[in-house]
Amino acid sequence: MRWLAYAFCSLLAFTPRILAQSGDGSVAAAPPAPSASEKWNLFATESFAPITLGAGAFNAAFSQATGSAPLYGTGLAAYSQRFGAAVSNTVSQDFFGDFLLASAFHEDTRYVRRGPGYTLRTRIAYAMSRSLVTHTDAGGLIFNWSNVLGSGMSAGLSNAYYPPASRTPRVTLVNWGTAVAGSAFANLFPEFWPDFRAWVRRHVASRR
Repeated sequence: MRWLAYAFCSLLAFTPRILAQSGDGSVAAAPPAPSASEKWNLFATESFAPITLGAGAFNAAFSQATGSAPLYGTGLAAYSQRFGAAVSNTVSQDFFGDFLLASAFHEDTRYVRRGPGYTLRTRIAYAMSRSLVTHTDAGGLIFNWSNVLGSGMSAGLSNAYYPPASRTPRVTLVNWGTAVAGSAFANLFPEFWPDFRAWVRRHVASRR
């Protein structure tokens, strides 16, 4: 169940990108590859948006309710620690994935929609595959080192502030795999959100 919580929190983290999409949900031509400074701005926008705190609060609440890692215990103090850890996880993964490794490997980590011109199955498969495949700054396709390695680096860094019971190799590997899987499911949101938004607008307009 924990991967479901992580996927939901990942969806929240994508909100700044979703809101930046075109108003009619159309698929625009891919913008020029971002510079290193623009990748830093992407990291800062995603990491320090208010929605990141909401995702951290949800993740901490789920972790505390289910007694899952990080095993800080119970009570308000434990929740505060879980909240801090959840936000730190998001920020570190954004830093490693969207800035540091994206710059080092010359990858463009921005999600580009496939759009309604394709079948539902094709769009779902495409969106989830972007967790493992991404574009280079030059426009080609490459294994998504930024996401996969960035998730691993974030999982490793969490051992610096997780309690001893949650610093085992097994928990680290589970956190790594959960982060990669969560990002795959999270891609479904920016892929289909513009369609849902357009449907709502048409539905509201038809009632006027």
